[in-house]
Amino acid sequence: MKINTYVEFLWNKKRQIYEEVYSEFEEYNGEAALCKGGGGGDQRTEIRYAPYIEAHHADFLNVVQSSRKAVINDSPFASYTDIEVDDAFFGAGYLISSFPSLYDMYGKFMAGLDIEVLFTQEFEDTVNSPVVGDLVAAHSAMMDDDIEINSLPRFQAGMRDINSVMSSSFVVGKAVIEDARTKALSLFGADLKYRLIPIAVDRWKTHLEWNKNVVGVYAEIMKFYFSAKTDVDETNYAMAAKNKLWPFTVLDFERAALGALQGAVNEKKDVAGASTTAKVLSGALSGAAMGAMVGSAWNTPAVAATATAPAVPASAAGSMWGAGTGAALGIASALTY
Repeated sequence: MKINTYVEFLWNKKRQIYEEVYSEFEEYNGEAALCKGGGGGDQRTEIRYAPYIEAHHADFLNVVQSSRKAVINDSPFASYTDIEVDDAFFGAGYLISSFPSLYDMYGKFMAGLDIEVLFTQEFEDTVNSPVVGDLVAAHSAMMDDDIEINSLPRFQAGMRDINSVMSSSFVVGKAVIEDARTKALSLFGADLKYRLIPIAVDRWKTHLEWNKNVVGVYAEIMKFYFSAKTDVDETNYAMAAKNKLWPFTVLDFERAALGALQGAVNEKKDVAGASTTAKVLSGALSGAAMGAMVGSAWNTPAVAATATAPAVPASAAGSMWGAGTGAALGIASALTY
């Protein structure tokens, strides 16, 4: 048999093992003790590598050791300051408590809303506004001037020519002129108010849309806020965990350096990442909020109105469709990444 006194190994990248490339040995023909079960004595297996490999590895370990001593008590995460979600989302000085609850906001803009009363109010404010009265008065003044300057002088001159100034025909003639003025003024006022009816309906529709949009935007802001809070809490907890685990993180790299010659694989995962539930929740909220905004922009609900019973604006089907689609995409993105 042969007894190895010196052996060299080289790393085979293709097979991922060390292969013997050179050895020195001595022939031995003497007695040999066979190792059997139950036998006593100490046994030790020692793996040796080429001297230059061992020397470089020892130098490498010295560098790793000195680096570990320098950084193990100096965590780069120790100086991290937790992010305050209110400051990050609303800006300095504003808190979530500074805003009324969604229920209060809904009650302010929607509770007790009577669309009949609202329509009557908008109609009166538009059709019978002081501006309409001023326009009718101005038109009346213009008609009076025209009658005084043009119509009456011609009528009086004609009546003088036929010697009828003191007759009943003169009085009847002036009454006819005044009647024509009254009818023309009434026609002008009625036409003006008739043309203002579509404007009153538009104001009523705008008022309803404003109430609905205020509550909708407020709800979207609240959803965005809680989505941002989930992300901020995740970052804060991740940084706190990384700071506490920093010594073990450093030792993980030193352990990998110690096992480098054995081809050890050090698979290391980041610490304190977001759970799947948190990621799905955050993705669903963000996606739904964005989808609702896009959907409402594509589908503007039409509004119908009649003279007796104005109709309520149609529901924003586009917002619902966009919110559902956005939530699905947000969940898919969270599960993917």
